[in-house]
Amino acid sequence: MLPKVSVHRFSCAPFTNVENYRRLVGGDVIDEIEALAHALKGARVCHINSTGFGGGVAELLARLVPLARALGINADWRLIQGSPEFFRVTKAFHNALQGSAYSLSESDKSIYLQVNRESARLLDDSYDVFVVHDPQPAAFRAAVGERGAKWIWRCHIDTSEPNREVAAFLLPFLELHDVAVFTMREFALPGLDARRTAFIAPAIDPLSTKNMELPDALCLEVIANAGLDTRRPRVVQVSRFDPWKDPLGVIDAYRTARREVPGLQLSLVGSIAGDDPEGWQLLARVQEETAGDDDIYVFTNLAGVGSMEVNAFQRAADVVIQKSVREGFGLVVSEAFWKGKPLVAGRAGGIPMQFPEGHERYLISSNEELAARVVELIGDPAQRKAFGAAAREHVRERFLLPRLLRDELRLIHSVLTGGERRAPPPAAPGAPPKR
Repeated sequence: MLPKVSVHRFSCAPFTNVENYRRLVGGDVIDEIEALAHALKGARVCHINSTGFGGGVAELLARLVPLARALGINADWRLIQGSPEFFRVTKAFHNALQGSAYSLSESDKSIYLQVNRESARLLDDSYDVFVVHDPQPAAFRAAVGERGAKWIWRCHIDTSEPNREVAAFLLPFLELHDVAVFTMREFALPGLDARRTAFIAPAIDPLSTKNMELPDALCLEVIANAGLDTRRPRVVQVSRFDPWKDPLGVIDAYRTARREVPGLQLSLVGSIAGDDPEGWQLLARVQEETAGDDDIYVFTNLAGVGSMEVNAFQRAADVVIQKSVREGFGLVVSEAFWKGKPLVAGRAGGIPMQFPEGHERYLISSNEELAARVVELIGDPAQRKAFGAAAREHVRERFLLPRLLRDELRLIHSVLTGGERRAPPPAAPGAPPKR
């Protein structure tokens, strides 16, 4: 059976009304979004990625697509579906583009190109713009040929130091796109034409179930029902079960910190993405490592832990952890900061740009540093409060969904009209949006 591309269409629920965000981000951003949407009204935009759940790209598209549709843009979201062998290859590509060692075989090339070719043939040819996310469908543009549409490759990972063999294989396919988008300038794939690159940071939706306001009492009830002791201090890491997120390093650092903070509890709240076969292997290793430790809790999205529970776990934590060793952006950082929570994180990728000025010491490079900063914050409630307040304001100014939507609409408009393709970076420090 041939691989398929399936389409997800979202109804415009009340939360998709862009006016609901005006009180959070200010009038200027919302007014510009509405003007851009008016200029693009009726445009057909197709987003393509490889999974509908369990990863940051799926989470972004689940919010962006219905919001764009509510503004009058005909936005669709399609999934590339392939065999387990295809996702093994594309996961290897994903890791290799972030610098992992990998020997690219002719068989892997064939598997990758076959799925891209057969899937691309099923695309509706009436779209004005295709936005292709990450390496999995990067060869669609070559397979489709000339149809008159514009093509954008949206890269959500750090490709600044890629495996040369994989980069050389993918580069001819990427160069066929009208523009390539990276989270930040430093992530740009070497060899791509810099005149056809743009830089747009991701963002979180403050009105989503994962980020909406929740009463403290409800959050404590949720974690208590999950087995935690609400009378003792708590740290949490929320992320995919992925080696780059280093959950085993988190466990090691937690055990060091617990010597200084008796009774400290750790929750690892992770997700398994549909296009990530490595996730199951790492989850098994984490469960084996934590077996018999009554103060470490492991939860997944496949066992009843959804967005609301993640929200509650983050809000109920004394300190949030994100020990990434490589990172594209790390939505969970902005999620925790939006909730006013202090966070200790790896100095990796797009994480530092999310930190408020003056709190960079909580960016760490080792398990020992992580443990020390956790102990410090657990023992200093005033610092936790000040850090959390500064972090929330930093995210409000730069990393909420309307800013991302505005930047993407600017880019789509410029690509369709042949204008300047570069999207602006987030607002400079000290320049909050007008209200």
